[in-house]
Amino acid sequence: MNQTLKDQIVGRILPRMQTPAQYIGGELNAVLKDHSSVAGRLCLAFPDAYSIGMSHHGLQVLYTLMNRRDDWLCERVFAPWRDMEGALREAGLPLYSLESFTPLCDFDVLGFSLQYEISYTNILTILDVGGVPLHAVERTMANPLIVAGGPCTQNPEPIAPFFDVAVTGDGEPSLPAICDLWLRLRTAARRPDGSFVQGEAGRQQREEALATLAAALPFAYVPRFYEPEYYADGRFATLNRTRNDVPETIEPSVIDDLDSIPLPTRPVVPYTECVHDRIAIEIMRGCPWQCRFCQSTVIKRPLRIRQVETIVQGALESYRSTGFNEISLLSLSTSDYPHFEQLVNRMYEVFGPLGVNVSVPSLRVNDQLKTVARLIQTGGRNGLTLAPEVARDDMREQIRKKISNQDLYDGCREAFRNGFQKVKLYFMCGLPGERPVDLDGIVEMAETIATIGREEMGRYAKVTASVSNFVPKAHTPYQWNGMQRREYFRWAHAYLRSKKTIRAVSVKCHDVETSLMEAALSRGDRRMAKAIELAWRAGSRMDSWQEEFNADRWWTAIEQAGIDAETLVHRPYELGDRLPWDHVNIKKGRAFLEKEQTRAVAQLSAMADAK
Repeated sequence: MNQTLKDQIVGRILPRMQTPAQYIGGELNAVLKDHSSVAGRLCLAFPDAYSIGMSHHGLQVLYTLMNRRDDWLCERVFAPWRDMEGALREAGLPLYSLESFTPLCDFDVLGFSLQYEISYTNILTILDVGGVPLHAVERTMANPLIVAGGPCTQNPEPIAPFFDVAVTGDGEPSLPAICDLWLRLRTAARRPDGSFVQGEAGRQQREEALATLAAALPFAYVPRFYEPEYYADGRFATLNRTRNDVPETIEPSVIDDLDSIPLPTRPVVPYTECVHDRIAIEIMRGCPWQCRFCQSTVIKRPLRIRQVETIVQGALESYRSTGFNEISLLSLSTSDYPHFEQLVNRMYEVFGPLGVNVSVPSLRVNDQLKTVARLIQTGGRNGLTLAPEVARDDMREQIRKKISNQDLYDGCREAFRNGFQKVKLYFMCGLPGERPVDLDGIVEMAETIATIGREEMGRYAKVTASVSNFVPKAHTPYQWNGMQRREYFRWAHAYLRSKKTIRAVSVKCHDVETSLMEAALSRGDRRMAKAIELAWRAGSRMDSWQEEFNADRWWTAIEQAGIDAETLVHRPYELGDRLPWDHVNIKKGRAFLEKEQTRAVAQLSAMADAK
């Protein structure tokens, strides 16, 4: 424990902070190891607030995985709110890990989990206040290795200058391999007195160490060894290697046997209320479906499952070590778990007598939904969450989400009969080929379900239609499409609300400017890094929180960086174009995506004539 820094933080800083408990550490199941007793020191960084990061299952998985090892310690840090950042800067104190109050610059490895592009400026806050140079080329072996993982690394180019290494795929095999190799390289680079070479020689030494890492690990993308090339009109042309000993393309890290990876059965229990105050148990990784809009189903292939008893015993151990009264069964499509009915029955058999609720947050809309509604007990919660995405059959054919309205209605009817009183539906707006009739269908579906509730319960069910704005993401068949313009989304949102006739139905639409910025950040090339840094220096922080997001500041930064936002966000790519993220490989490869996009385009002409 860095007691000196802790005393300064606790005595001088925290009494003036909002929600100081998020900065103090020491939670139940937090792991504090003696730094002198381990070979390597890792800090996991989540670039958002504590209440968001502590709800992220992946963080708990990697934290547990690395702390099981005797030779490594793993600690945590989250993005500080503006008041905390300002207080640390004013006092000249560094951002630190929660477990031991160790400044971030004193770790061997700093690993970021990147879940949402809008949080990119928080990366720079964590690095800067943590005492780490912002740009990878400025660092020497004295600085920690800065690693990025998570879905945002499917297009790592917009944040490439800030990271030493980016990884795609599963973190469980890749993170330990990177940490171990980097520790050996860092140890070999130390001078006899334990110090490191500084200046240009130190930066060159680090570059050679990173080249060794890139050559040894096929899933380790080291951006500094790849230079983008552009056409005369500014369009991205290709990405060229600057040295021959690094791979041309990057392979994803993949776990073959998910059941062999231990569950995090002693998760850290937050001091403060978080987005998800519950135990999360991942029962399956991947998805058996191939929806064209979905990035997760592509990047999490192949489908892998845990056995029923592995899940039940892991959940029981987690309950005993935390005391949470809810367990969530996690996967992209939980009701597609092949032993779903057996699992749910076993969970209720074990946890029913304990008064612990079992929730299933990701249900597939199919004939089985009627069975699911009977299997799942409300446990004091009376809401059912489903994601039809669209409301008409021909649009479902377009997006390749094979569900039927009748299955949805039958499942909701069964749910109302079994104690559920509310339904939340997730839809998308702005999909390729969308027509007014598709928007009509969203409201019609929500009001039909509300009416089914009245038939079963004697009053309209409360139904929320949550409408997100479609963003074409990397490594999906829709990656070649442009995004709809803000004028369209504003019209569509108003149109949806105007169609509503039942008071029990509400339509909630995602913020248009936030979605457009997500598209800019997720579709950008390496030039976007300049805009991210400009926005950060202009004051952008915690942009995933609506009250903090300033769209004008972002669009100004993008313009100052010389980026044409109109082209970046709205102009489609040609099928033969080289894309900024093509060097990152996925299972089945680009040929599969091209085939799916070609089929989608062919289907659009048939849809255009539909009334």
